[in-house]
Parts: sequence; structure tokens; C-alpha cells
Amino acid sequence: MMTADLEWNDGVRPYVPLSTLKPVADGVWWVDGPVARMRVGPVSLPFPTRMVIVRLGTGGLWLWSPTAPTPELFEQVDALGTVEHLVSPNRFHYAGIPAWKARYPRATAWASPGVRERARSQQMDVPFDADLDDAAPSAWSTELGQLIFRGSRFVEEVVFFHGESSTLILADLVMALEPERLRPRLRWLLTLGGTMWPGQTPREVRVTTWGRTAQARACYQQMMAWQPRRVLLAHGRCYLDEGVAPLERAFSWLR
Repeated sequence: MMTADLEWNDGVRPYVPLSTLKPVADGVWWVDGPVARMRVGPVSLPFPTRMVIVRLGTGGLWLWSPTAPTPELFEQVDALGTVEHLVSPNRFHYAGIPAWKARYPRATAWASPGVRERARSQQMDVPFDADLDDAAPSAWSTELGQLIFRGSRFVEEVVFFHGESSTLILADLVMALEPERLRPRLRWLLTLGGTMWPGQTPREVRVTTWGRTAQARACYQQMMAWQPRRVLLAHGRCYLDEGVAPLERAFSWLR
């Protein structure tokens, strides 16, 4: 094990190296970002973060949930192509967009349901250009499928599927934090929140779906119809070649 793997940040051992491209499939990369804090119930807890980059048929780049950038990461991304899209998948994933928009002002910044209001409530100015809905825009509709996963009063998330690589991309609908990467006290708190490996839908999302389960189940069934081979997550360990089994387990509360 490399020495760098032993470094801890706010009770979390992140997925080093950070802020560097990691290939997933042809034209798909992920980037592990810095540890960030998110409010879960009455407390603020640290989470590892991750962004995804897809090269579109135009050669342009589609950036999902952009993490805090570094000069070195900007250079790596510039070598891939032109950044055309900056995507917020849900109302909690937006903090990195202003820095990327400043670097790539011609890129379109896409807002997810509720994110504009959330950013304003945090006194943060995020320069969104357009809004996401259930229909993928023409800019990527032939390469990426999308749907808004509805039901929870806590968060509505735009789910994406890259057809060529059979890759599903999820932000907060499933988390899979590995216990060995968390300090014991944090591990206990996050276990209560339902965010630990082998992965599940966080408790706050499940509880706030009460009375709307049928709506969420319909979204789940639509998502499963894609039959993904791999699943990339914003928080925790990804499922790189396990098919739909991890999703069936994580969403068993809907079946």
C-alpha cells in the first residue's frame, strides 16, 4: 500500500490520487475530489467526492458534478478536449461549478431540480444557463439517457446512463462508503444514515419517499430498464463490473 493511501482528511481516507483523470471506459473518466461536508439531519458530515467526464461524439466534454479543480486537473481536462457542459445532478451538487464556469465561460451550466434555490439559500452565486428535465437535450441525447428520479421530498436527482459503455451515473441515490476509509465515530454516524458499503439508498431519501413510493418505483424500473453493466457513484466505492445486482440490493426498499 502506498504511503499516500494512509493520509486522512477530516476523518475520511480519500481515494488518492485526487484531482487526476482515472479512465473507466473509452471516452469516460472519473476524478476523485477532495473531502467535502454535507448536512445530514442535524449534523454536518464529511464525504469523499467524485466527478465524471464523458467525451461526446462532437469531441466536446460533458462534466458531471464537477469537483473543486486544481491547475493540474485543468491541464489534464484541456488535453482531452473542449469543455461544453457542466452538470449538476441534484440540489446538493453544485459548489464546484462556478470555478469551472470561470475557466470555461462558453460551457453550458445545467441546473437540476431545486439547485438554484439551494445555492441561493447558501448565499452562493452559481451561473446556471439551462435546466435539466426528463428528456435529454439534443447536445447529448444520442449518447446519454437521463431521467429525474422523483418521489423523495428531500432530493430529486437527475440520473444519467452512458449507453456505449453501459455506465449508470448516480450522485446521492446510492452511497457505498467503505468502513476502512472512515474513522470509527464517523463510521457509526454514517451507518445510521444508511450510506455504507455494500451500498444503499441513504435513510433520509428513503424516509422522505413515504407516500410516494409508487412514483419512486416507476423511476427505479425505468432506470433498471437500461440494464447497466457498471455504476459510478459520487460517494464511495463504485460498481465496475457487477451489472444490476448492486442496484437491486440498494433499492430493495422499493420492490
